[in-house]
Amino acid sequence: MEAVAKLNNNPTSPRKMRLLADLIRGLDVEKALNILKFHPKHPSVPLEKLLVSAIANWKVKNEGARVEDANLIVKTVFVDGGRTLKRMRPAPQGRGYRIRKRSNHVTIVVDGKAQ
Repeated sequence: MEAVAKLNNNPTSPRKMRLLADLIRGLDVEKALNILKFHPKHPSVPLEKLLVSAIANWKVKNEGARVEDANLIVKTVFVDGGRTLKRMRPAPQGRGYRIRKRSNHVTIVVDGKAQ
């Protein structure tokens, strides 16, 4: 039985988060956690917390089952664009350039490997 965890309005651009999501898609949960723990990119910390949350959600759904015996994998990970904060940066000759501070929504689905 699969379990879902969602992270909304994370203040990182979706493109940067998708680079990490592509690394862990389809991997075993333990391997994905190790990759995220030691990855140098800054979005790896909230993504690691989200994966731990998805594992905890799976434990609640499947009481009595052990994570080690279930062979959990990261079934799906997808990153959608969230809200965009628009800011102005001063530019030459009295103009202003628009700065778009992007955010994203991440969804992780964890499931047991089919035997």
